[in-house]
Parts: sequence; structure tokens; C-alpha cells
Amino acid sequence: MSNAQKALVMAAGIFLAIALITLAVVLFTSAQDSTKAAQSNFSNIQTELSQTAFTVYDNTTLSGSQVVNALRKFRDQDQFGIQIVTGKNPTGQWYGKIVNTSVPLDSVTYGMIEGTAPGQVSQTVDEADINYVNPSGKFRASLVLDSSNVIRGIIFRQQ
Repeated sequence: MSNAQKALVMAAGIFLAIALITLAVVLFTSAQDSTKAAQSNFSNIQTELSQTAFTVYDNTTLSGSQVVNALRKFRDQDQFGIQIVTGKNPTGQWYGKIVNTSVPLDSVTYGMIEGTAPGQVSQTVDEADINYVNPSGKFRASLVLDSSNVIRGIIFRQQ
């Protein structure tokens, strides 16, 4: 009988080991799926937070001094441009990067970066320049989004 008992104990031990290994594999697989979902959610949140700095300007009215401050804040952003349209310069001046806004909104090339902009911040404070931004002037802001729905620029139009 002792051999039979030892065989049963050994079989029970092997069965428990297999059960524990199976349980560990099932838990690992479900945890991996949960991890992937959490990473996807985190990526979406990170994208939203990175664009939050720009969304505060969407369809808002700002003073000229706020426009110049936004220009100073965002002019060195990679793949981003700011256009300021003043009363003296109705075609506007780009700062940072030039963003393609000359095509229809539903075009694939709308919002694409076309190169480095010629505008300098010093122009916005020089009263003799056509790109002068009156600190007490009112400007309407709008965002420029590319075909991937990424914010590529801000357009400030003097009212």
C-alpha cells in the first residue's frame, strides 16, 4: 500500500503543478491584454494633454499682447506655425513654420508644413512695420489641423 500511496501523492503533486502552471499562463495572458489596453488609453491621454496647450486658443478672442506672448511661447515648436493677420497686412505673416492653408480644408495637404517662416518677433513690436501687433487690439484665434487631426498652427486675425 505504501507504493500505491506514494504514487497517488506523486500524481496529485503533478496534477497541482500542471494546474498552477495553467493558471499562471491564463493570468499572464489576460494581464497582457489589460496592459495593452492601458497603454493605448495612456497614449490617447498623452496626445490630448500635449494638444491642450493649443486648444485654449481655439475660437477665442485675445488682446494683441496675448497674441505676442503666444508667439513667443510657441515660435520654436517643431512642425508648428503661427500666422498673424493685422489690419495693415491682410495676407498675414507666418512665424516659426509656414503651414499650408491655401487649399480646401478637406485636402490631404491642408495643414502640412511647407518650410521655415520669415517672420521675426521683433516685427510685431515695431510700430513702423506692417506686421505690428497693437497690444490693445483684438484678435480672433483659430487652430490649423492637418489631415491626421494634429494641430499644426494657430491663425490670429485682427478684428
